[in-house]
Amino acid sequence: MTPLHRGDRVALLVPATAAYVETVLALLARGIVPIPLDPRLTDHERRRILGGLDPTLVVTDEVVLADLLATHRPDEPATAWLPLARPMHCTSGTTGTPKGVWSGLLDERDARALVVEERELWGFRADDVNLVLSPLYHSAPLRFAMGTLLAGGRLVVPGPFEVEAVTAAIEQERPTTAFCVPTHLERLFRHWDTVGTPDLSCFRLLAHAGAPCPDDVKRRLLGTFPPGSTWEFYGSTEGQFTACRSEEWLARPGTVGRARPGRRLSTDPDGTIWCVVPRHARFGYYAAPEKTAAAWRDTPDGPAFTVGDLGRLDDEGYLFLDGRREDLIITGGVNVYPLEVEQVLREHPDVVDVAVYGVDDPTWGRRVCAAVVGAADEQELAAWCRDRLAPPKRPKTWLVTDDLPRTLTGKVRRDLLAERTPT
Repeated sequence: MTPLHRGDRVALLVPATAAYVETVLALLARGIVPIPLDPRLTDHERRRILGGLDPTLVVTDEVVLADLLATHRPDEPATAWLPLARPMHCTSGTTGTPKGVWSGLLDERDARALVVEERELWGFRADDVNLVLSPLYHSAPLRFAMGTLLAGGRLVVPGPFEVEAVTAAIEQERPTTAFCVPTHLERLFRHWDTVGTPDLSCFRLLAHAGAPCPDDVKRRLLGTFPPGSTWEFYGSTEGQFTACRSEEWLARPGTVGRARPGRRLSTDPDGTIWCVVPRHARFGYYAAPEKTAAAWRDTPDGPAFTVGDLGRLDDEGYLFLDGRREDLIITGGVNVYPLEVEQVLREHPDVVDVAVYGVDDPTWGRRVCAAVVGAADEQELAAWCRDRLAPPKRPKTWLVTDDLPRTLTGKVRRDLLAERTPT
């Protein structure tokens, strides 16, 4: 096996298991930085992503993964391990090749602060059982899994998401924590409508993020899981912004919460969200200094970063998202945020998935379009929007499709949808 040293990067393209998480932690404890990637990537995709990340080793075999763990596993129990870096996750690549989010190596003080921050926020403890529902090459599920092992808990990894397997795992393993995305909840609730809801009293924490959660799903989540157990947070591959108990959301529907401890939020006049973070949470884009410089600015409270998202803060510091600057549609001089239109369309009972985007238009400058997955036809969707959206926000073009094109990390490729839209 290729010798590895502090600061080296190891690309991991193997299926998710508890041993995968243990290997990630063992490497980080040695100062070796894993690059978690989807094992289903084609050879072309692997070359495109890894070309700029300079990995010392690319692991595509579970036997090699086991050798890595055996070679680099510290002698102490996992509760004594100290990750000396953050895994180098890759951004979604909606506008080009995904970028590697690089924390560099942390000194002991910052490394301990990173572990403590996660543990204090989410309460990881030795009796936790973390149910892994999302791919571990995504940052959020891997953070929850690592936090669990570092606290002495254990993982349950049912494999690729299937409602039957997840339901069985809940019944048999009695998990205490899980991270999910709203689509997981929608699929589970539909399944439980048929087979019955399992006993969920074992959960002390269920957090969701990654996409807007429809109001009806959020309210059912509150009524289905134990009181006080459900959270939403807003973050990105680059870093974490907010955390919000669902009960707070009830008082302010639509919020994604207030700044996490140790962070401060602000917005520019155009809505761009900036977040001041502690030293251990800072990052750069690997081998891309110009992109790193564009993401950061100095403020009186310290360095702040943005990922280009748009939002607004209320008087008590609760953040409400409006979308991303690159997704903003200016139509007839009116700003239309796709996220707002998507949330309305997701409430339609026959809409499974939706993406709103703009295309050039000789009359409006940009025309609002919607790609919809589901059984609803154009007439139904147009009528739905007439009752719920002002005229500039109503899609003028509809694309009914079987699925939405996505990046390797699940973000909708609106540019590809625009190419498929009739002019």
